[in-house]
Amino acid sequence: MFSISAACWPVLGPASTLADLGAEVIKVEKPGVGDDTRRWGPPFLSADKPGAEQGESAYFLSANRGKKSITIDFTKPEGQALVKRLAAGSDIMLENFKLGGLARLGLDYESLRTLNPRLIYCSITGFGQTGPYRHRAGYDFLMQGMSGLMSVTGEPAGEPMKVGVAVTDLFTGMYATTAVLAALAERERSGLGQHIDIALFDVQVATMANQIMSYLVSGEQPPRLGNAHPSIVPYQVFPTADGHVIIAVGNDDQFARLVMTLGVPEFAADPRFATNPARVANRAVLIADLATLIGEQTSRHWIAALEAVGVPCGPINGFADLDTDEQVLERRIFTQIAHPHGEIRGVASPIRFSRTEVDDTRPPPLLGEDTNEILAEVLGLREAEIASLRQAKIV
Repeated sequence: MFSISAACWPVLGPASTLADLGAEVIKVEKPGVGDDTRRWGPPFLSADKPGAEQGESAYFLSANRGKKSITIDFTKPEGQALVKRLAAGSDIMLENFKLGGLARLGLDYESLRTLNPRLIYCSITGFGQTGPYRHRAGYDFLMQGMSGLMSVTGEPAGEPMKVGVAVTDLFTGMYATTAVLAALAERERSGLGQHIDIALFDVQVATMANQIMSYLVSGEQPPRLGNAHPSIVPYQVFPTADGHVIIAVGNDDQFARLVMTLGVPEFAADPRFATNPARVANRAVLIADLATLIGEQTSRHWIAALEAVGVPCGPINGFADLDTDEQVLERRIFTQIAHPHGEIRGVASPIRFSRTEVDDTRPPPLLGEDTNEILAEVLGLREAEIASLRQAKIV
């Protein structure tokens, strides 16, 4: 498979996930410039070296594990011909250009399907291939605002807030991966590829889940509740004597065990708090009482006490806390990957099979580092042909 990266915004996930699962992924980038995210920093991997501004950004490293990089100027006919040859021999193509960006170059689905009817062509855009917004560029931040996500995120009296990572990009990548794998399965029956239209906007609205369903059922906008849950109480962050703790009570039995541990077992029989709907209705008074009690002891005290009676709870970790977390260590969630700029730490694939291995050890590529290999071994070009393309600045 191969992907063509637009010089606008990235989507995290699909190509690297497919690479983890065994796909050979070729990333097509613009010569001398490459993916915009290579420069989305600091920090850069080579920040302690001369020319650090040309190093690999942490953002790029997070999104490009497992790929090979080839540089092709496909604004020129010779470059377009190379991309078409890649398409003719590939199973999947991923692209994230604005609507119509590749059609002008003869690299759209309708053009490439004539070369390879089995090609699965996945277009990821801000707003999809149809609709009045289809020509707009899409960024994760905009999607979080336009989809309603920011309307339910943040403190009640504060401004609407985005999530701390690019969740729209991430979810879109996962939906794209699912769609590609489904298209591959369907192709086993039909023998034909197809075009997949994935929009960041569609995905973020779809992942509003219970919040948007609450609106559709009631007609009312869910309020911003900070770290509290709109439908479950108590299910939020509480201050402790030395920090904060998360308490996530999911049913009435857990609530009874919570208040017993806090020394107020009578709360479990109080009609204001005995059931979850009652606790939601009386949220303010209950949370005030619980917060006073929880604030008397340390986070470590409450986590130990509540875990002992089966009440879901946990700390709020910084990334450094994960370095010594026994679950992280046992599951080997952090990995070491060899990279031309030095060994880097990464995050392992969360997919665990019982029989097969996930290969998440190939580092993100340097710009164009696999160009010669792909031209020679995948496309079968001779050395003289490759030299000619380089001289013409096609690759």
